[in-house]
Amino acid sequence: MCEQAGAAEILEWYDRHARDLPWRVGPGARAAGVRPDPYRVWLSEVMLQQTTVAAVIGYFERFTALWPDVRALADAPEAQVMGEWAGLGYYARARNLVKCARVVAHELGGVFPQERAALEGLPGIGPYTGAAIAAIAFDAPEVVVDGNVERVMARVHDIRTPLPAAKPEIRAAAAAMTPEARPGCYAQAVMDLGATICTPRTPACGICPWRAPCAARAAGVQGDLPRKAAKKPRPVRHGIAYVARRADGALLLERRPDKGLLGGMLGWPGSEWNDAPEPAPPLDADWQELPEEARHVFTHFELRLKVCVADVPEGRTAVRGEFHPAAAFRPSDLPTVMRKVFDLARGRLENAR
Repeated sequence: MCEQAGAAEILEWYDRHARDLPWRVGPGARAAGVRPDPYRVWLSEVMLQQTTVAAVIGYFERFTALWPDVRALADAPEAQVMGEWAGLGYYARARNLVKCARVVAHELGGVFPQERAALEGLPGIGPYTGAAIAAIAFDAPEVVVDGNVERVMARVHDIRTPLPAAKPEIRAAAAAMTPEARPGCYAQAVMDLGATICTPRTPACGICPWRAPCAARAAGVQGDLPRKAAKKPRPVRHGIAYVARRADGALLLERRPDKGLLGGMLGWPGSEWNDAPEPAPPLDADWQELPEEARHVFTHFELRLKVCVADVPEGRTAVRGEFHPAAAFRPSDLPTVMRKVFDLARGRLENAR
C-alpha cells in the first residue's frame, strides 16, 4: 500500500463516517478549529483500557458531570472516585487517575504535557496511552496501536505471526503508515475502522476504504487474522467472604489495601485468594454458609468465593472492617466480584427478616 494514499483514503472515509463519541471532537469540528480537551482525551483513554466503548460511555459522562476538569478531579476524595469507578474493573487505573490528576493540577498548573515522553512520566500513563493523548489531543504524529489497530494492520499487511509475538511487526507496519498530516484524526480513523468494519468476525470488506490494498483479503484469510497463540488454561483460586448485617441494617465492610487487585476498594472481610487456611471470621456470630459460590473471572485467573452470612445484634464489635449504615451503602460502589457476593447474600438476609 502507498502510505500517503492509504492515509488519504481512510481520512476521507473518517470524515464521512466518524463515530460520535462524547469525548471526541469530530472531523468537522476539528476542521473548524475546535481543539480536543486533553483532560477528556486522557480520561477516556484511561477508561477504555481493557474495556469497550459501550461500557465506558456512561462512566465518562458521569465522571465529567461530577468533575468537569482536571482540577476538579484532583480535589475529589479518592474514595468517591473509586466508588464511581466501580464496575469498570482494573482498579489500579482509578487510583492512578487520581494521582495523575493531582500531579497535573498541583505541579503542572492544570496543563497536560503535549509530548508523549512527558505524558509517560505521569502516573498511569504508559506507551499506548501517552501516544494516544499526544496524537488525539495535540496532533503529534505518534504511533497509536490498540486492539482494533492491531487487527487492521495484521489484515492489511497479511501478518500471520501469532500475537503477542507479532506485536513488533504490527507496530512497525503501523508506524510506516502514520502520516504527518492529521495524525490525531488518522489514529481515530483506524480505531473506528477496526470497531465498525474490520471487526473480529465477518469483516465488512465490501465497504472498507482499504479493501483494494488489503493483502489478507487478497489471500482470502482476513477472517483468520490476527492469529493468536493458544491460551494457557486459566487457574482457579479460592477464598471466603463474610457478609454481616447488624440489627439496624448496617453492613460490615472493609477497604482493601491500596496495592493488589481491587486495591483501595470497599469489600467484604474475607481471606486471601489462594489455598491458604481460611482466616477467623471478623466477629463472633452464627455464620451460615451459602450453598452457592460467588464466581468471577479476572484476566489471569478465575476466583471462587465461599459466602458466609450472619445477622448480629447492635453493639457487636468486629476485629476487621467497619459497619456502614444501610442508608449510606450503595452496592454500585462495590467492585463486580463483591457485588456478586452481595447478590448471593441479599436473598439470605432478606429471608431472615
